[in-house]
Amino acid sequence: MSADGNHSCFTRADGTVPFLVCVLHMWDEWAALGQLEDYLNVLEYLLWVFTPLIIVFVLPFLIVILLYLSILFLHVYKRKNQLREAYCNNLWDGARKTLATLWDGHGAIWHGYEIHGLEKIPNKGPALIVYYHGAIPIDYYYFLARVIIQKGRTCHSVADHFLFKVPGFKLLCEVFSVIHGPQEECVQALKNGHLLGISPGGVREALFSDEAYSLIWGNRKGFAQVAIDSKVPIIPMFTQNLREGFRTLGNLRFYRWLYERFRIPFAPVYGGFPVKFRTFLGDPIPYDPKLNAAELAEKVRLAVQSLIDKHQQIPGNILRALLERFYSNPSVN
Repeated sequence: MSADGNHSCFTRADGTVPFLVCVLHMWDEWAALGQLEDYLNVLEYLLWVFTPLIIVFVLPFLIVILLYLSILFLHVYKRKNQLREAYCNNLWDGARKTLATLWDGHGAIWHGYEIHGLEKIPNKGPALIVYYHGAIPIDYYYFLARVIIQKGRTCHSVADHFLFKVPGFKLLCEVFSVIHGPQEECVQALKNGHLLGISPGGVREALFSDEAYSLIWGNRKGFAQVAIDSKVPIIPMFTQNLREGFRTLGNLRFYRWLYERFRIPFAPVYGGFPVKFRTFLGDPIPYDPKLNAAELAEKVRLAVQSLIDKHQQIPGNILRALLERFYSNPSVN
């Protein structure tokens, strides 16, 4: 279409519809597609042919989703009496138990979640839980849910500063006793008799560890000093196949530079695969006044590494982790 043609086309386009028709004609001629109407007819025919096929294959998945939602409802309903009692005692206790039930149901359905050694968590009194940090610590959420449901306890947690800057997360952090980690506040929580969970690797381990499950703790020993000042035992924790559930692109140089520069986890996370999750709790490491913070930190690191060596095949494999939903590998259980 010539420049004069374009001018006359826009001149005649009095309303929105004529204007759009004019634009379509211009695009049709510019793209050298010939008769645009013919292509639209072909597209309409393809939609007419393939839409029923798409519906036929999508509907079964919708049925499966509905079945899983039904199972999730049953998880909640099974604990209706506990929830009713919790809401009668305290509004936030009821909210915590409800969310814990939902997360526990999600873990059971999507990951066949298991926890081994929960009896090592004391029914009363303080303890420090030290765990390996996945790309997304969803296993820790499942762990918190089980502690609330089976132990009737709320575990305080230490999180990175950036989490408190995420819009909408403030209330969640308050209800579930999440703190940003000053040593004095951690010591006080433990002296008050609470459980406290912390990952020494933190965001750095979440971003830069991989299917080799390397611990990235650096020289961090503040958590050990907290345990010494509080005189509490430390319980190591690791979840099998955690890196196969979610992975990150943090090892790419660009994302490493972004994190080191801004201290914000920009690296994309991908996954959500329904792999088998098993959380293992190691034997408690008792308070020993003879150990300093560096020695205790190394002892805890070796304990967590021992859980990884015993229960995780290296390197991790997504397909193998998926198959473990259907069979158990005795060499890593």
